[in-house]
Amino acid sequence: MEYAKQIVTPDMNGVCCAKKFVASCFESFGDQVFEPKKVTVQWKEAKAPGGADALAALEEAYTSILRGLGENPERQGLLKTPRRAAKAMQFFTKGYQDSIPDILNDAVFDEDHDEIVIVKNIDMFSLCEHHLVPFFGKVHIGYLPNKKVVGLSKLARIVEIYSRRLQVQERLTKQIALAITEALKPAGVAVVIEATHMCMVMRGVQKINSKTLTSTMLGIFREDQKTREEFLTLAKE
Repeated sequence: MEYAKQIVTPDMNGVCCAKKFVASCFESFGDQVFEPKKVTVQWKEAKAPGGADALAALEEAYTSILRGLGENPERQGLLKTPRRAAKAMQFFTKGYQDSIPDILNDAVFDEDHDEIVIVKNIDMFSLCEHHLVPFFGKVHIGYLPNKKVVGLSKLARIVEIYSRRLQVQERLTKQIALAITEALKPAGVAVVIEATHMCMVMRGVQKINSKTLTSTMLGIFREDQKTREEFLTLAKE
């Protein structure tokens, strides 16, 4: 079954990927055979504590870290570092304070559109939950509407909610796909993330050119190889 294509590419600065490497990885995804899978999702999520008390606790923790490193938190260059670091960490993890119903904000519309919608090259920044260091890259999202469409910017907002948390890339990929499925009840959803992990670049094996690709295919993208290949071809162009 053929579908017309609608592609939106946000003009965002991000991490450039080696084209040949990414192309070969996308091709390997297209050759896979998937079995149908039932999708369930829970909307209610526990929010992390916020406010002045949380900020004070983080500030105290960063002060202890500086002392543990043998530094003097009272010296001029570090005097305000615990507060700055605490505020930065709250920003890096602000996704805990948001929810999908809040950000959709009535931006789901009835529309008789049955062609693939793709938003690709969405910038993503997150923190590895194992080492608390960044991983970052691009997210490519496709869905096949079932009488409903969503405001295109909301797809980027969904990425932001789940990436601004302590994460692993595999779970992040699936959470984005499940959230779109729950919100729109589409015929299918496809999500691919390609990212650089600083826990592999600046520590450990220190492989500076390594990229990690993950995918989640739901609905028709999982069941129909031709539809899946169409998405992967368009996403890598």
